[in-house]
Amino acid sequence: MGVTLSRWTTWRCFWRSLFLQAGFNTEGLQSLGLVYALSPALLALYPEPEARRAAFRRHLSAFNTHPYVAAAIVGSILFHEARVARGEAPPESVERCKALLMAPLAALGDGFYWRSLRPAAGAVSVALVPLLGAWAVVVYLVAYNLVHLVSRWRLFTAGLEAGEALVPRLKALQVPWWGQRLRVVAAGAAGAAAATLAVTFGAHARGWLEPALDVASLAFGVLVVFLLSRRVSPYALLYAAAALAIALGAAGVV
Repeated sequence: MGVTLSRWTTWRCFWRSLFLQAGFNTEGLQSLGLVYALSPALLALYPEPEARRAAFRRHLSAFNTHPYVAAAIVGSILFHEARVARGEAPPESVERCKALLMAPLAALGDGFYWRSLRPAAGAVSVALVPLLGAWAVVVYLVAYNLVHLVSRWRLFTAGLEAGEALVPRLKALQVPWWGQRLRVVAAGAAGAAAATLAVTFGAHARGWLEPALDVASLAFGVLVVFLLSRRVSPYALLYAAAALAIALGAAGVV
């Protein structure tokens, strides 16, 4: 039986996968979001009520991965569900696919999107504030979302074409290598922003404030390095630095 999915159906599944976290719950984690994403395809693949119910039930078990790379798993599931609907594979192949991909892709997504792409986009945007002002926020939103949305679509289509054979394809992309390069970009942009702020502070400082600000900036940098070595959240340090800057500005120090 030639069971296939139309482009419109697969596009609807991808679009729905963007809302994976909306159905998050303590029992099934992302399972409701996964079922929501797969629904258009399952309805098309299984016209018989009993087969359709069985397909929905097998995706209500606990499911959890990085929300961005989940698109790859959704595509892989569709690959296997189409084979199951055609009688070319048993239903257990779908569960094996999910179990194989969830944890490795979760680690891959955390390392690339959370620890590399987001800090790099943020640091570059902050460094551009002296040139662009508030438009730097637009740069951040466009750069970050362009990369993550395009990569989600590419992951989805790769999973749809390859099933669990997606893993060798991802390995060839060298995602950890790109993540490392993005972290270097983030560090460089953050250093440039810090240097710009130091110059700005020095230009406005008068009397004893100038050397005091220099020493305080150096001490703050050393403190941040020490706290990061103690695994203090970098976001907590970022918010603390922002609060300190606001307080100093309100006091008229800088």
